[in-house]
Amino acid sequence: MNNKMKESAKRPIFFERNRVFRVYKGGALFNNLFGDVAKDGNYPEEWVASSVKALNRISKGPKEGISKVLNTDIYLDDLIKECKEEILGPYDDMGILVKVLDSAVRLPVQVHPDKPFSEKHFNSEYGKAEAWIILDTRPGSCIYFGFKEGVTKKDLIAAVEKSTEDKHVMEQLIVKHDVKKGEVYLIPARAVHAIGYGCLILEIQEPTDFTIQPEAWCDDYRLNDYEMYMGLDKEIALSCFDMSICGKDAIELSKVRPEVVSKKNNVTVRSLIDNRKTDCFTVNDISIDSGSTILEQGPAIYFVTEGRGSVSYGKNTDPVKKGDYFLLPYCIKGQCTLSSDENITVIECFKGGMS
Repeated sequence: MNNKMKESAKRPIFFERNRVFRVYKGGALFNNLFGDVAKDGNYPEEWVASSVKALNRISKGPKEGISKVLNTDIYLDDLIKECKEEILGPYDDMGILVKVLDSAVRLPVQVHPDKPFSEKHFNSEYGKAEAWIILDTRPGSCIYFGFKEGVTKKDLIAAVEKSTEDKHVMEQLIVKHDVKKGEVYLIPARAVHAIGYGCLILEIQEPTDFTIQPEAWCDDYRLNDYEMYMGLDKEIALSCFDMSICGKDAIELSKVRPEVVSKKNNVTVRSLIDNRKTDCFTVNDISIDSGSTILEQGPAIYFVTEGRGSVSYGKNTDPVKKGDYFLLPYCIKGQCTLSSDENITVIECFKGGMS
């Protein structure tokens, strides 16, 4: 283990920006969050403190999707291999993947596998349940969740076949919902869904890139068979859809109502996702109004959604502002202080089952 790696693993870890190629366009809303140029393109996702490789047909290389430690040439997956005890403690992996994404178009109608499906077909212990926090919107923003009442597997198969010629036929099978800033949704594995136009989302999910999207087009991009079915036989891929998640009320299964779990000394903690909703990950919202709090979790990922402040560890203090993020290693959990003389809001994310 070299000294640079060892030093990096024993303090809050900040990262270089990490925009990732996708087949859909977006990214203009990154301007207000990260200060990026307000332009849509095919790099509409920022993968946050990621140790997961992106599964792209068009790839920038073997490390695409994996975060690089700020001002170094060290990638997070390599750092974890060399400093596993310091970063992960008793855990085998981070257990989560966090992204920010901005959709300038509707994404393909899709589904993600649960753990048993992933284990059988992708040789992975993780599926891809995910949570969405709506950070910002464009006029007319929406999401899609659940099949319309009465849609059958036969209807789904027929729509998949027609989608080569009709770009809207799949959309007609699922329920559309308007969204607004601040809303939170839990998207269970095997539930049909699509992110619609105009959503800036902080997405917390299991640490995979498994997506079955059996729709021939994403806006003006023609998906190939691998992008649609991930190398699976079509019949097997379509069996991933849970047809019972349907109707206009299905969204109530998904919509999260945040719960205040602590409010003292100008610090408010809201639970967004806990083990009552899923065992895949935990997500909290921490808001400070001229105060400070100890960051108790690790390994955990922290993303600043509003305001500015600082993170202190020992004699070191790092300023943080809206759009910044960092990983807190296991070895220093409970030893870092998040503070603000004004106000700051951060989202805290960590693997399910951690105490």
